[in-house]
Amino acid sequence: MSNWRWVICGLLFLATTVNYMDRQVLSLTWKDFIAPEFHWTDADYGTITGLFSLFYAIANLFAGKFIDWMGTKKGYLIAIFVWSTGAVMHAGCGWAAMTIEGYDSIEALRLVQAGSDAAVAIATVSVWLFLSCRLILAVGEAGNFPSAIKATAEYFPAKDRAFSTSIFNSGASVGALAAPATIPLLARAWGWEMAFIIIGVLGYVWMGLWIWAYDKPRSNKFVNQAELNYIEQDNDLADVQDRQSEKEEKTIPFMKCFTYKQTWAFLVGKFMTDGVWWFFLFWAPAYFSDQYGYTSDSTMGILLIFTLYFIVTVLSIGGGYLPKYFVESKGMNPYLGRMRAMLIFACFPVLGLLAQPMGAYSAWWPAILIGLLGAGHQAWSANLFSTIGDMFPKSTIGTIVGLGTMTGGIGSMAINMGSGNFFTWAAEQGSAFTFFGFEGKPAAYMVVFCICAVAYLIGWCIMKALVPKYKPIVVE
Repeated sequence: MSNWRWVICGLLFLATTVNYMDRQVLSLTWKDFIAPEFHWTDADYGTITGLFSLFYAIANLFAGKFIDWMGTKKGYLIAIFVWSTGAVMHAGCGWAAMTIEGYDSIEALRLVQAGSDAAVAIATVSVWLFLSCRLILAVGEAGNFPSAIKATAEYFPAKDRAFSTSIFNSGASVGALAAPATIPLLARAWGWEMAFIIIGVLGYVWMGLWIWAYDKPRSNKFVNQAELNYIEQDNDLADVQDRQSEKEEKTIPFMKCFTYKQTWAFLVGKFMTDGVWWFFLFWAPAYFSDQYGYTSDSTMGILLIFTLYFIVTVLSIGGGYLPKYFVESKGMNPYLGRMRAMLIFACFPVLGLLAQPMGAYSAWWPAILIGLLGAGHQAWSANLFSTIGDMFPKSTIGTIVGLGTMTGGIGSMAINMGSGNFFTWAAEQGSAFTFFGFEGKPAAYMVVFCICAVAYLIGWCIMKALVPKYKPIVVE
């Protein structure tokens, strides 16, 4: 038997890794490389990250339908072409800003007096240019997971899909680890523009591999009959009957979804917590640069970010085992066991309260504590998505996921834009603004860390109040 399905799985893994790295280039270069050229404030960066989150959330509402319409091969090619093009286009923002504002060099932009009307004009133009690129990036990246999940369903029998999905999904963690170890060094060696170009071009290379390697299993010259029989082992009469029953299952009308407390419980869970993850994803490199002087391209800066995501990657793996323990060993129903596990995971972010105070002793403490917070989020998020399957009929799961993604994007936009403006204001206030013994921007970080620390517990309490016990929705 040939094993071409694992080659396809490997390509899905590579695409997810590149997807995550493309998203991270800006957060790892803006503070130390881009901001000095364009006179960005934290508020400017907060606007870019906040609106990117919203763009990505809206695009996710339509990405799945687009991939179904175009098919896996063409749909994935279009998605990665769009996001790779958006990534590479970031490199031209400096030249475009220089041209629009009438300067003869990038260095001339940098030498403009900070705080002057000219500096404000440069910042405004450059922010809009980057937002345009982020919009293209977000639209393309939204197609990654629908395409990968669809390809997995085509190339793996049902019993292998969870394992193959976990393999390609681990590309997100590998991307998070690879990004801080490579992107700042590229920016330091050849400029931040080349960091966007090099990482973006990886997507075009992947497209060539995908065109060569992918076709439907029955049409793929690399798949022999034995492997095809293995892939299609579910295509017996019982499976056909199961799929037919799924087609006949009634779908909940879109507006009617909002009449169920179960819908609102999921939306609250996403709104309260998605923004926390995106905040640390976008702001952690700037935090270590601002507070401790470790730029993203310094050895210490790279090690801090790498350690943070290494903790997230390793510990979050256990997120799926705890509810299984409660269900199998304690006899709880799946929803109750999942909510019990989520309550435990909601306590992890409380450690974020210690990040800023412990940072007075060493920058390693915030890296470790934020890593634990992130691991708690990933475990929480995996179980939060699973509550949909506990409560809703299969015919409506896609709709609820889309609504939740949109709501999480709104929450992310709020915390990122709000934090950026808050940090700028706090820096201007200096010692006039204090919180828990911190002054100025450090005080603002402490405020945001406090919000992030309690968001999960508040979200869990609201979810529990809305849906106190297992109550699946039955469509009559």
